[in-house]
Amino acid sequence: MPDWLKAIPGGAALAVSFFTRLPVPLPPLGARSLSSAFWAAPIAGWAVGLIGAAAFWLAHLSHLSAGIAAALALAATMVATGCLHEDGLSDTADGFGGGRDRARKLEIMRDSRIGSYGAAALALSILLRWNALAELATPLAVLAAMIAAHGASRAMLPLFMYALRPARTEGLSAGAGSIEELPALIAVLLGALSLAALGPHGALAAAGVLLVAFLAFGWLCLRQISGQTGDTVGAMQQISEIAVLVAATVFLS
Repeated sequence: MPDWLKAIPGGAALAVSFFTRLPVPLPPLGARSLSSAFWAAPIAGWAVGLIGAAAFWLAHLSHLSAGIAAALALAATMVATGCLHEDGLSDTADGFGGGRDRARKLEIMRDSRIGSYGAAALALSILLRWNALAELATPLAVLAAMIAAHGASRAMLPLFMYALRPARTEGLSAGAGSIEELPALIAVLLGALSLAALGPHGALAAAGVLLVAFLAFGWLCLRQISGQTGDTVGAMQQISEIAVLVAATVFLS
């Protein structure tokens, strides 16, 4: 068996372990860096999406309203990830909104306390995602949207880290190691596969929205802190997840 084929299960397990709280057995890392497993970020997204869809389905079977089912589905995904990306979004909003210069913005983003900008961004993210899931209403539509949104949004992360250099020499993003072209490309292909759940027109529309979000947020990060950090990577995931879920309401409702 080729070495690259042998490395697939280990890379997928490492990505799921990093991006979620799910207990998965990890093979020895050896000489591999965390960044080498980022190609499998969409696989971790599929796992999270399935958990959220299962929560919605169980709530639906219990004859709960679509709004309550959507809230429980969203809560399940946040528990599954330990709010990893929500934390990044709130820290990014606090830093970009509250800092006067690059150094101060990065300092604020290190602070674990949440400020007004972070709280507002987090509330808006939860509200938009909840409303999209509630509007989809049926378990099958929610499953398709969850797979598309969670898979494609995590496909953006290695691409984002490949395109933008780290804004600081230490921290989660810098410590993960540099992202090479091949892992980023594989992640994008898996993300495109995720979008297929929305159908051909929905996939094309969501891909277009993701491209705009990627370029706009990348430009903002360069302007604000001259690069990316682990927090901005998390914010990129949240923005992308929202974009795909909103697109899903148009094509799956």
